[in-house]
Amino acid sequence: MTKFSKSFVFAAAAMCLAGPTPAQAQAFPTKAITWILPFPPGGVTDPVARLVGAKVGESVGQTVIIDNRPGGASIIAAELVKRAPADGYTLFFGHAGSHAVNQFLYSKLPYDPLKDFVPVTNLIATTHVLVVPASSPAKSMTELVALARSKPEGLNFGSQGVAAGGHLLAEMLKLRTGATLHHVPYKGSGPLVQDLLAARVDLAFDSPISSGPHIKEGRLKALAVASNKRHRNFPDVPTVAEAGFAGLELDFWFGLFAPAGTPQPIVSKLNEEIVRVLKSADMKEKLFKRGLEAVGSTPEELITMVKADMEKLGKFITDAR
Repeated sequence: MTKFSKSFVFAAAAMCLAGPTPAQAQAFPTKAITWILPFPPGGVTDPVARLVGAKVGESVGQTVIIDNRPGGASIIAAELVKRAPADGYTLFFGHAGSHAVNQFLYSKLPYDPLKDFVPVTNLIATTHVLVVPASSPAKSMTELVALARSKPEGLNFGSQGVAAGGHLLAEMLKLRTGATLHHVPYKGSGPLVQDLLAARVDLAFDSPISSGPHIKEGRLKALAVASNKRHRNFPDVPTVAEAGFAGLELDFWFGLFAPAGTPQPIVSKLNEEIVRVLKSADMKEKLFKRGLEAVGSTPEELITMVKADMEKLGKFITDAR
């Protein structure tokens, strides 16, 4: 083999190891893309992921498969994506719990939220509504706290799972008031709402998407919105500050992450296509009707938000121990 031919072979091998070229990334995707959700069907994120995923699939000319892997405080889904090939075809539907909270709750977390993933985009933002069964005697947050204090055994609160938004907010309420509140974790909002309707749990901070229809039908009572402004779908429901509990505001986000090592051109292509869908008037309106805000951020904006939540929520968890 000549010196030239050896050099050529080594250069070709180096190019292969370096991953996709810009031209190859431009052709991406050439097969179906899978979004791994850490929540079950029928909850808050599942219909939204399918709605957005279907439109992204139409845009890129490939199917977006929604794969529900609930349980384990989102650890099951996160670890699955961590170990997936770093080629852009397997993405994680992450959130504040998976990326800003779990590391403070588990001493042996099998993934590093910063080192094992690269951000793609923040998809949507939402808030939570404090709801109780229609049969509950509490008609306000103040009355609910008084009710918990009046019972030797306290009250049970349901959540969408360990480290989910509803869990964090209820723990914040517990820390703030000293009321006895016992955690009952569920695998998503679907089963949680069913037990709320049956009064098997006493309260929950839940999504306006899953609890909203039942609030409007009078089967659940909304006591407050955990945000700094009232929810457009429930203009008569006060914010937590208006209810006398300022400081319990906590908005939540859901974003897409790829395995660490995913080539930047592919991350950029994914971001471009997904953001285009989220910024469309049609998608904004559909999400608006569900009480959600279409975001569509840069990867840098998403990771900045993750780090800010790590600082804020990490301090809360540390103080609560």
